[in-house]
Amino acid sequence: MKRVAIQGFSGCFHEEAAMKFYEEHFKSSPGIVECSTFDDLFQAMDAGEADAAVMAIENTISGGLIPNYDLLRRNPQKIKGEVYLHIHQNLMALPGQSIEDIKEVRTHYMAINQTRAFFERRCPWIKLIESEDTAKSAAELAESGLKGVGAVASTLAAERFGLEILQPSIETYKQNYTRFLILDDSIRVPKEEINKATLCFTLPHKPGSLAHILTILSFYDMNLTRIQSLPIPGMKWQYFFYVDIKFDSYERYTQALSAARPLIEDLDVLGEYRSGLGPNKKADTLL
Repeated sequence: MKRVAIQGFSGCFHEEAAMKFYEEHFKSSPGIVECSTFDDLFQAMDAGEADAAVMAIENTISGGLIPNYDLLRRNPQKIKGEVYLHIHQNLMALPGQSIEDIKEVRTHYMAINQTRAFFERRCPWIKLIESEDTAKSAAELAESGLKGVGAVASTLAAERFGLEILQPSIETYKQNYTRFLILDDSIRVPKEEINKATLCFTLPHKPGSLAHILTILSFYDMNLTRIQSLPIPGMKWQYFFYVDIKFDSYERYTQALSAARPLIEDLDVLGEYRSGLGPNKKADTLL
């Protein structure tokens, strides 16, 4: 069984993403290695405690997880895949209770932000309390046996800890997806099937430098799906640029890199992989 490190606890969305990817592509469930922080993911792999990792990188509601871009740049593990997970936040409690019985709900601050409108509209008497993790909140609720207290977490957490879902899908925006990156050196995708890459580079501090790179990418039919800039510590007005590009031809992609390289400083290819599949598409098996 492949040991996959996740940030979070049993029943969290990271575990759902890991299960979705490995069950679709490898037809087997991974062994989960729980990590408290994203930095711990890389430490677990370096120490041989995990074979791979699944790491969130952006959400359609809250945007990019900025510190994780820096982790990708500073660590040697490459991106070998991605998976998109439809995030459903559920209100849950010990069995035998109704929403009217709940006076307090504990969950992660991001879950609170994604569900606040439901509580204000449907049950304004409930006090929302921030916790370390959605799934951990569900686990602690089950262990404590507290009545009148609820949690907001995944369906997987409710099933795993024997909680009853009082109201499913209470997130404000229903098109709520999180993109997770797969860091797994054992994955080998044939070049002809690679259609996405994540790059990090710096540029000379002069007018038009970024525009020139974007023009080259456009000329070679590269589809820029995300661009993120982060300041370079200790260098005034200098930035790391992180870009995701999709393409139909790996040959055109390599030509684009060759054309752009003379204008780029410190180019780092963080990963070349097959793009994640939409919710209604069937996954192929990776080798």
